[in-house]
Amino acid sequence: MTTPEKKVKGNVVAVLKALDAYYFFPATGGYGRSGVPDVVACLDGQFIGIECKAGSGKTTPLQERELQAIEDAGGIAILYSEPTMSKQDLKELLQRGEGNWQGVVSGGRQHEKS
Repeated sequence: MTTPEKKVKGNVVAVLKALDAYYFFPATGGYGRSGVPDVVACLDGQFIGIECKAGSGKTTPLQERELQAIEDAGGIAILYSEPTMSKQDLKELLQRGEGNWQGVVSGGRQHEKS
């Protein structure tokens, strides 16, 4: 059975693959760092952290700390939540090199692949 969040992660992966981005799902159990985004990616040399939520899921304080740290370091921090966002919304953010995790779009690099 596919969980709602697993479906959301699958949609994120579909967008990343379409843009030829490098990505992985970080392991956080035991030795990893708590709060790390669900998907870590690189597109056109830009570091990206994507936290995935389904329905009314909310970020935890640890997740918010990690997303902020990514943004502070010059990376792109994205909170991808369905049904609030669509795959097209995510694709457009990534193509523009922008994050949105605080409800405000930030960044500004352009990605040329359609």
